[in-house]
Amino acid sequence: MIREQQPAISLFSIGMIGLGALSAIYRDFAFDWQPVPAFHPGRDVLAVACGLFMMAASVGLLFRGTAAIAIRAIFPFLLAWLCLKIPAVIAVPRIEGVWIGLGEIGMLLAGGWVLFARLSGLENAAFFRHITGTKGIRIAQIIFGLAVLPVGLGHIAYVEITATLVPSWMPFRTGLAYLTGFGQITCGLAMLFSILPRAAALIETGMLALFAFLVWGPDTWITATPKLAGTPPGARFPLTAFLITWVIGASALLVADNDASKTVELLKFGRGYGKQADPAGSLKRVSQ
Repeated sequence: MIREQQPAISLFSIGMIGLGALSAIYRDFAFDWQPVPAFHPGRDVLAVACGLFMMAASVGLLFRGTAAIAIRAIFPFLLAWLCLKIPAVIAVPRIEGVWIGLGEIGMLLAGGWVLFARLSGLENAAFFRHITGTKGIRIAQIIFGLAVLPVGLGHIAYVEITATLVPSWMPFRTGLAYLTGFGQITCGLAMLFSILPRAAALIETGMLALFAFLVWGPDTWITATPKLAGTPPGARFPLTAFLITWVIGASALLVADNDASKTVELLKFGRGYGKQADPAGSLKRVSQ
């Protein structure tokens, strides 16, 4: 990764470390975002193990010497996380809420896919060359674009609930709920069809940053009344929602910083930067 992308990597890692810490502290998974079936004994032990894994692997992303190993471990973990959402979609496909959950984790996976495509060092492997490099970046972009659509649609389908999440001091709360929903759908379509995808991803990053701090900010961690009806009291749920939104926002920033056209430009620059002409070696020199 070139230096200008380090903030996105750091934000992604911090969010994952935070989520891992919550799993380890509460000895449980991330509510609806990690719908691991109930089983006993051993579920709490597995939750702690997964939390510690997330923390260790995410720390590994922050260092050049361990980044490749870390993302090789995180990527299948995120794929498995997405798969946990599929049974609900199959069971009740007409309920928009289950598609929102799938979309949120799909956005998270897209960020991890970007890192896998750029940091795994598997560009020359027989199978992985099809999902890394420029091809992998485009796949991640498509996944993110598709995943944003049900999330934006959820703002509209559940507009009354969305409006209640908008801070009470803000005007036109229902209008903002519609605006953010249509905005996310527009960003998703732009990334899906590669129409100013970097701008769309940056706009999505900005919206997610606002959602994280305005909807699930520190004030919600200490309130006695849950902000979202039906959720448990206490700090755990809003803090989890904040971190999920944080890491999805970081994923959007990773997609913005690594659109396919920019990857091609980096490869061309890398070939002229050193004496060797192979894309993998060139990209490594650019990252240094």
